[in-house]
Amino acid sequence: MAGGVDDDAQLSLRERKKRLTRQRISGEATLLFLERGFDNVAVAEVARAAGVSTMTVFNYFPRKEDLFLDRIPEAVELIVGAVRERGADETPLAALRRLALDLLARRHPLGGPGEGFGHFFRTVLDAPSLRARAREAAEEIEAALAGALAEAAGGDPARPDRSARLAAAMIIAAWRALYAELVDRQLEGDPVEEVAVEHEAVIRHTFDVLARALPDGGLGRT
Repeated sequence: MAGGVDDDAQLSLRERKKRLTRQRISGEATLLFLERGFDNVAVAEVARAAGVSTMTVFNYFPRKEDLFLDRIPEAVELIVGAVRERGADETPLAALRRLALDLLARRHPLGGPGEGFGHFFRTVLDAPSLRARAREAAEEIEAALAGALAEAAGGDPARPDRSARLAAAMIIAAWRALYAELVDRQLEGDPVEEVAVEHEAVIRHTFDVLARALPDGGLGRT
């Protein structure tokens, strides 16, 4: 589940090397954490497995938890990007619905079920520090979305108003709820394709509910 946005062709050689190093470190960390449990692996062991120094690991991942939950920056980028790059006649909420469905269709780790994901989720649930980091990540994504919504409405993204903050809170709370249902199904070991079909229905229902709660599409207009 390590990785990043698929735009390598647009990166310089130096940036590609940095991305590959980051992916190698996170990939080795993920294998170790899944095999032995998050709390039973030291950062120094990850560094040795990846062939880098411990300092290099921390240069890429300031916190141990981010070695495993390495897609947090990508989640922020995807959600903010969906709002900023939406169609001319598309509301932020519609753009986010489209993003959620696209991630599911691509079986992206941030948006859909996949083989072996249950083991990943179990590792998170078994480590209190990973659960805490996941909660922090949701707050970070919510804050970034609030800024993007404020910007979409013509406001200051650095100081989102009450409407933008409320809309972001509602959207992220709903997204967490639908993702939690996905996690439960993956932990139960249900067939991936069966889960995917039902998850698509859950996404559509969730965003239908949000559309009724946010008739302005998240723009904060009456």
